Amino acid sequence: MELKPTKFSIGDLPLESGEVIQNAFVSAAVFGRKPSKHSKVVLCCASIAGNHRRLEFLMGQGRALDPEQYCIIATDALGNGWSSSPSNSPEQPGTEFPRFTLKDMVASQYRLLEVLGIKELFCVIGASMGGMQALQWAAMHSDTVQRVVAMTPQARTSAWSQLANALSREILMQDPNWKRGFVGDDCWKLWGGLMMGLIPGTPKSITDSALEFEDIEELLKNFQQQAQNRRMDPRDWIWQTFAYDAHDLGDRAKGLTTEQVLHSIQIPVLIIGAPDDLYNPTEEARNSALLLSNGRYLEIQSFMGHAAASERRAEDAQFLNREISNFLVH
Repeated sequence: MELKPTKFSIGDLPLESGEVIQNAFVSAAVFGRKPSKHSKVVLCCASIAGNHRRLEFLMGQGRALDPEQYCIIATDALGNGWSSSPSNSPEQPGTEFPRFTLKDMVASQYRLLEVLGIKELFCVIGASMGGMQALQWAAMHSDTVQRVVAMTPQARTSAWSQLANALSREILMQDPNWKRGFVGDDCWKLWGGLMMGLIPGTPKSITDSALEFEDIEELLKNFQQQAQNRRMDPRDWIWQTFAYDAHDLGDRAKGLTTEQVLHSIQIPVLIIGAPDDLYNPTEEARNSALLLSNGRYLEIQSFMGHAAASERRAEDAQFLNREISNFLVH
């Protein structure tokens, strides 16, 4: 299905840091049943460098997110190049754009709901950084959200994930032109090998992929092409990784730890992990579910690692549609 996003102005957005995104806007595709006090509204959160199409494999007639049953709001996260970002801000371009957090992403989405006149969400759902935003919704707005689905998430970003993000930034920053919004082919080749190959994959998925190419160099060029096909501004990636790394459900202002916040969440939460996840370690998702008062944990039986929470493997997509649909119905 073709999703057509709209840019919604949300005014100046105060950030957790005390800075402000001037004339902020959120890009989102709103479709399905019309928003009303009687409709079930589902908010979809984008993954890092992903967009409003990230969960498209769950959307459609007969799938978990059926437009005939739900009003679906597929959002773009701050910094992804669709919503307010370093690459598209007239007032704060490039490196002048303030750093933001996942809490700020949620705050921007909450503003979007106010613009749309929506006061309650049936569900918030996301994968990877989208799943982390979904957990943040449960922590910040459990009076607004009825339930949450978080695929391959973390409640607090692990040192492992931070290291992967730091390496990805260093690769892009090797090219001095990154501050102007572009880097050369060599940077994208290395970045693609890391972030399109090793990190979202597993030894088996990479081995299987390599069978389609003459040698590893050709496989690496393929990852480079995948990276460049995204037409991603390196500044957007770098700013989103800063937000990713700073993620923590804990509330320092209130003196609450990550574990205390997880335990305080009372709404139903479905956390879905994947074996051998090399971006958001599997145990992070599993341990988060154990700390929830009303949580449930499922694990995708897949060899795709972090990429299991996607449409890349038909069996994984079918599993996710079935289990998420059951969770939403019951």
